[in-house]
Amino acid sequence: MGSAYVVGTFDTKGTELRYVAGLLARGHSVVTVDLSTSGAASDADVPAAAVAAHHPDGAEAVFTGERGTAVASMAAAFERFVVGRDIDGIIGLGGSGGTALIAPAMRALPIGVPKILVSTVASGDVSPYVDATDIAMFPSVTDVAGLNHISRRVLGNAAHALLGALTHPVPPHEGKPAVALTMFGVTTPCVTAVARELAADHDPLVFHATGTGGRAMEKLVDDGLVCAVLDISTTEVCDLIAGGVMSAGEQRLDAIARTRVPYVGSCGALDMVNFGALDTVPARYRNRTLHVHNPQVTLMRTTADECRRIGEFIAAKLNACHGPVRFLLPEGGVSMLDAPGQPFHDPGADAVLFDTIEERLQQTTDRRLRRLPHHINDPEFAAALVAAFRDIAFQEAR
Repeated sequence: MGSAYVVGTFDTKGTELRYVAGLLARGHSVVTVDLSTSGAASDADVPAAAVAAHHPDGAEAVFTGERGTAVASMAAAFERFVVGRDIDGIIGLGGSGGTALIAPAMRALPIGVPKILVSTVASGDVSPYVDATDIAMFPSVTDVAGLNHISRRVLGNAAHALLGALTHPVPPHEGKPAVALTMFGVTTPCVTAVARELAADHDPLVFHATGTGGRAMEKLVDDGLVCAVLDISTTEVCDLIAGGVMSAGEQRLDAIARTRVPYVGSCGALDMVNFGALDTVPARYRNRTLHVHNPQVTLMRTTADECRRIGEFIAAKLNACHGPVRFLLPEGGVSMLDAPGQPFHDPGADAVLFDTIEERLQQTTDRRLRRLPHHINDPEFAAALVAAFRDIAFQEAR
């Protein structure tokens, strides 16, 4: 059995960290880890110098005497420190600096390892800290600056939440292998049909392709928690290329290349870029083809030039993949809005997208492209995706 890790800067938060460690120790083994950058001594089980030694440039890169660089360097060292350790669960405490120091290491841990971060910034936008992982953030309410009748309750609840997760772990899943699927609202019929077909012998995990969804899916790929990917809705690439609000970043598809996981992809919702309410659309785009999806979401049709750049990005990423890859092109349209009579129907832009991917993709025995005369939400296209998946799954099993 591993231990519960209690982490933070013991030079400024030692009292609070020891309080949390004491509560956890009533039901689980505990390891305390000091992340101070001051060089002060502490009574933590793992001193700050031992963590700092994991920095690629050594401990001297951490203890610089300048707070900004020291915190960033300790964060990098701590992220390397946690990898491969037998950590049953982890809890950290901090203000803005401590939160930024602790969160990267928590994100590096596998999905499912309990992670609790008590923070003074937890009631604001926590996406930079949580990103695509399962970190649970507790607002500290008062500053993490000593114990009082409020902080004792907040820290106690956080400690007991972690202890509950450790005392009553979720039984391991011994059932069907998991397969990841990406979906957007406008590709729902396709993904639903594929997931239904696979459910007999696989556990379909559907991710909403909102930026965070794509990153979460690839995090599970890196963690080895899915056996294959059906990346039907690659729409996040549109937002990366055109500056929308749902980009998954430049790293989209990199986990597929790193792991060689079997991959079936398509062009779901590559006809649209996402913005917020209509008045948030950048001025340079106000004369474009826009569609108000709801009061908080405005969609913009991708142009032929953007489709070319999207196709180049996808092809380049897939060319770096050396596992089994199948990529299917739905020539009848890529979303509900890209069909005859619908506002984003643009066969010319779609043709540029399809032609670019086909021209740039380096096809091999393992990396294949297929054009189909169907709309992405046609039952025939869903059946073709399932057949492609069965093909690569069968190859992997041999």
